[in-house]
Amino acid sequence: MTQDALLSLSQYHPVVIEGMGSYDARDPARVASQLSARLTSHWQHHRPDKPKLIVTQGDPLEERGIAAITPRIASAFGLSRGLVCLDEDIADYHSPNADRDNVVLELKYSQLAQVLNERQPGAMQQLEAAVALGIERKNQKLRALGKAALKDYFLDFALLQEVTKAACRELCGGITVAHKASDINEFSVTHFYTVGLELGWIDPKEIVTFSPHDTLEKGKP
Repeated sequence: MTQDALLSLSQYHPVVIEGMGSYDARDPARVASQLSARLTSHWQHHRPDKPKLIVTQGDPLEERGIAAITPRIASAFGLSRGLVCLDEDIADYHSPNADRDNVVLELKYSQLAQVLNERQPGAMQQLEAAVALGIERKNQKLRALGKAALKDYFLDFALLQEVTKAACRELCGGITVAHKASDINEFSVTHFYTVGLELGWIDPKEIVTFSPHDTLEKGKP
């Protein structure tokens, strides 16, 4: 079944939308509409050669934030969704709580990590070191500000985020990454997208940004 799911995924152009969760105070319908317009413009200049698939990462259904915005964008373009969840031995709550509406294929984090390591030997070791270093640097800044360190789950979810994108790109030959805010909080999981950029796993041209002129933000991701 794993190989079938990987083969199915390889037939698509993956679209990964990143940003803050349910604490995003903005109207998800308006954010989705604006980001859809950004994606339409992006695809006019960078036209995918495969059918598009929205790839989600285990977000539970919520009224606001990424979980509310992603299905709206899928609906706007008439797209199905793929799902990647953390394995049970990493976070046993992750998969059971995931929104599976309109999901046509599902994979585990470990399966995509294996793909990445097979395509780029040593990739996971390199990524884990880079994310751990990023967490330590952010914690140093937080300590200097008199604030609490990042939660332990940041490591798992930052790895999930970057493995999902890198492995999807390897399998599919390209990717679109969309950020649903113009100002990404340095101390968010989303901000670890910079690790994938630094490792050369994502091309900046593949990232669609939420325009600063579209500021509906009442919070930060």
